[in-house]
Amino acid sequence: MRWQAGDRSNIEDQRGGSGGRGAVPIGIGGLVLLLALSWATGTDFLSLVGGGGVPSQEAGARGELRTSPEEERLVDFVDAVMADAQSAWEEILGGRYERTRVVLFRDSTESACGGADAATGPFYCPGDRKIYLDLGFFNELSRRFGAPGDFAQAYVVTHELGHHVQELLGLNERATRDRRPGPQSASVALELQADCFAGVWGHAASARGRLGAGRVELEPGDAEEALKAAAAIGDDRLQKVATGHIQPERFTHGTSAQRVHWFQQGMETGDPQQCNPASGRSH
Repeated sequence: MRWQAGDRSNIEDQRGGSGGRGAVPIGIGGLVLLLALSWATGTDFLSLVGGGGVPSQEAGARGELRTSPEEERLVDFVDAVMADAQSAWEEILGGRYERTRVVLFRDSTESACGGADAATGPFYCPGDRKIYLDLGFFNELSRRFGAPGDFAQAYVVTHELGHHVQELLGLNERATRDRRPGPQSASVALELQADCFAGVWGHAASARGRLGAGRVELEPGDAEEALKAAAAIGDDRLQKVATGHIQPERFTHGTSAQRVHWFQQGMETGDPQQCNPASGRSH
């Protein structure tokens, strides 16, 4: 990917204000597995490690932020992706679109949807209409889940932005009423639609010669990075890794094949009207 750093107006930086809870340091990927095991078996494995702290660069004395050039590059990257994607959705939705921000934090934070920590993974909170992200997730996406690259990271960010689009369009209401898990659930349909919405942005970013007008331009091979990310975090794959078997009745996000299919659908068509997994075409 080619991208240009902006003014960070799409970022709400809370990295210096969040902190650990005195827990045993465990990587985010390990916590994902513990969460999956807890969810699948009904046993609170997180309590065995004191709540699941995640190693990070702590804030220094008097709240000063200890960071690195690599981390600051990630901050600029997330801002660039958000700036570009939000501009694309403004073009698509016109006056219906309302801009949001990504809240960057370390270890733990509070949102209008309640407390969250790094083990939660990136998420969108409808209560305050913001995206929450611990940058350490990108390391785990590459190292543990085998999905490296800028566009894999951009896919994660724009998937969460897809949930914001759903909120603005009133599409989250059905999932709020129907909280049942399973392959045909409203939750799975919304997650797959968010994958498709991420692809819609990818379609726009793939246009050549747009870097001067926007902030991001895709290069050959970028789409494959996003497809790897989508395949890596399918419910079936995560369940297989965590428990050794697959339980479709517990699906919340869709299979790897479904996530890949719906991202491709958005990427190929660039049309959010074609992003309707609830129609029964969820593959």
